[in-house]
Amino acid sequence: MLPEITSIALQFESTGAGIVFLLARVLFGGVLAFMGLNHFLNADAMTGYAQAKGVPAARLGVLGSGGLLLVAGAAIVLGVFPALAAGAVAAFLLVATPLFHAFWAVPEDQQQSEMTDFLKNTVMLGGALLFLALAGTSWPYALGVGL
Repeated sequence: MLPEITSIALQFESTGAGIVFLLARVLFGGVLAFMGLNHFLNADAMTGYAQAKGVPAARLGVLGSGGLLLVAGAAIVLGVFPALAAGAVAAFLLVATPLFHAFWAVPEDQQQSEMTDFLKNTVMLGGALLFLALAGTSWPYALGVGL
């Protein structure tokens, strides 16, 4: 039998659990923030890729998604508006993953690369959903804004 979500908060009281959760937030949110920054540093190349995938207003999409990833990643690290941050990341990944990494619809020489990216995004979606599920609990070592 699975514990109710309300009892999960008590797990943070065990020795080291708060530090492990903080480390998870730093790793997950830090990677998201870096990915967002990368959208700005490589905006031209990413815009070309988005255009090739048929995205309308590709540059705006690249910059907008970069901002979303940067802000949401930092928010998860800091524990600021975690439901909004994790929910935004989850929504973004739900749309972007099949749109950009449809490995089933590309030539055979591109399938492995696209499938790897699809699976990476799927794992990140799982992480975002986990943080979303925990957003209603008190996060240790967090600023606690919007919890």
